[in-house]
Amino acid sequence: MYPNPLKQKIKNGELILGTSLPALADHVATLTSKTDIDFLWIDTEHWPYGTESLGAIPVLIRRQGVAPLIRVAWNDPALIKKAIDAGAVAVMVPQVDTPEEAAQAVKNTYYPPLGERGVSPTWPLIAGEDWATVIRTANDETVLMVQIESVEACDNLEAIAQVPGIDVLMVGPTDLAASMGFLMQNHAPEVQAVMREIPKRLQGSGIAIATTLESIDEIQEKLDWGYTVMNVGSPLGYGLKTLSTHLETLRSRSQTG
Repeated sequence: MYPNPLKQKIKNGELILGTSLPALADHVATLTSKTDIDFLWIDTEHWPYGTESLGAIPVLIRRQGVAPLIRVAWNDPALIKKAIDAGAVAVMVPQVDTPEEAAQAVKNTYYPPLGERGVSPTWPLIAGEDWATVIRTANDETVLMVQIESVEACDNLEAIAQVPGIDVLMVGPTDLAASMGFLMQNHAPEVQAVMREIPKRLQGSGIAIATTLESIDEIQEKLDWGYTVMNVGSPLGYGLKTLSTHLETLRSRSQTG
């Protein structure tokens, strides 16, 4: 269970695939983690709960060999500290627009000497891992993912990528589109052109480029563009679409019969 191999896989340039956790329930987290995913995304930015609602879910995810990825609500040292202390292997920080904000995220995420995070994780006590060993090696396991979600962030892309301690830049299509003046028009040609250029601009930087999508065709397109870390929709979203299709098929059959 410890250490999780996510950081090493990213360094190796491997394809990293995950999905989002649709509900804070132990069985949902465990069953979702039994699929062939590398990470499970827990969102505490837009969902109406924080790390106090997670309980042992990050530990249950770790036990399946999957990396809990917790998106915090803001680039705040208290939020980031709590997320990692609760068991996150990776932390996602939204709306990082400048290299200074990226450097602050690094300080908030890592123990000294790389960062300034306070020392006292709780998850090893629940998981039965050696507390001191986890602390000594935490910086080697922890993955920092910062979100590129604005025109300003794109303008500062190379400078943000040069900040030591950042592993992944996650492009947020919806907020990026809004920042560009295309609210809820993620597929506008202008937005897609920017998304296509980002991996090219960072080629050879050692930084992995991520995004989150639902359509399998669009996901494969972005992988062809150079994205190597992908959040593949949500089990709930995919499940509801399948259910709706089955119901439509059955009602249509009944009407024709």
